[in-house]
Amino acid sequence: MRKTSTAKTSTAKTSTAKTSTAKTSTTAAASARTAAGAKATTARKAPKAESHLAMVRRARRINRELAEVYPYAHPELDFRNPFELLVATVLSAQTTDLRVNQTTPALFAAYPTPEDMAAAVPEEMEEIIRPTGFFRAKTKSLLGLSAALRDEFGGEVPGRLEDLVKLPGVGRKTANVVLGNAFGVPGITVDTHFGRLVRRWKWTDEEDPVKVEAVVAGIFPKSEWTMLSHRVVFHGRRICHARKPACGACPIAPLCPSYGEGETDPEKARKLLKYEMGGYPGQRLSPPADYPGKPAPALGAE
Repeated sequence: MRKTSTAKTSTAKTSTAKTSTAKTSTTAAASARTAAGAKATTARKAPKAESHLAMVRRARRINRELAEVYPYAHPELDFRNPFELLVATVLSAQTTDLRVNQTTPALFAAYPTPEDMAAAVPEEMEEIIRPTGFFRAKTKSLLGLSAALRDEFGGEVPGRLEDLVKLPGVGRKTANVVLGNAFGVPGITVDTHFGRLVRRWKWTDEEDPVKVEAVVAGIFPKSEWTMLSHRVVFHGRRICHARKPACGACPIAPLCPSYGEGETDPEKARKLLKYEMGGYPGQRLSPPADYPGKPAPALGAE
């Protein structure tokens, strides 16, 4: 009797083991099917790669939308002539346009022409432009470009890119600012804001400003280059900030492939808006007549 009982027990254990193995195999197979299904679903839901033509159309629509949001877009440096714009743009490196605008009234009162600036005492100029930072290097550039304008261009700022970039402290970005806004020659200004936004919008993944300029120039007609630059920079300074974009308050959010990098809650996003978009003063002490915001305060009056 004990042998029979033992045999039955052994048979029962074997049966249980087979059942357990079968269940494990069934579970594993089910898991495999679920995983395969998930991958298939993910594959089906993955967005299609955007064609170059589709990107160009989206980029041009962004430009049209920005034109409606910022119809008053303009260079945010105060200037009255090409020389003042050239000097102000050189001073704007590594600082804000606001700080430059607060500094240049005293600078141009002391040195209104290239001839006057070329003859300046370096230490005296350094003291005037100290608030803009890197004042020794900037003084050297201003003295050099002023002397070049006096000696090589009859005291006049040249209206050609190839001449401007030969001046001390003047690169393509500065040259395009001057050409576009003082001479009406179309140019794309690739500053930090411009480069950041065109990469967020997937117009290009280039980092080099010259390459970015070339790519964007191929997307838009020449007639749009200067105003496009203003609109993109305006948007970067007011809404699409470097560290925390105000995505929830962005008027072109539906066109932005990087939506969600910043604050998406509308109320919280609105608190991130800067300058006139947030109800604050702009960067110019003397803004254009159609500017909807408040003029910036003079140096020391903040």
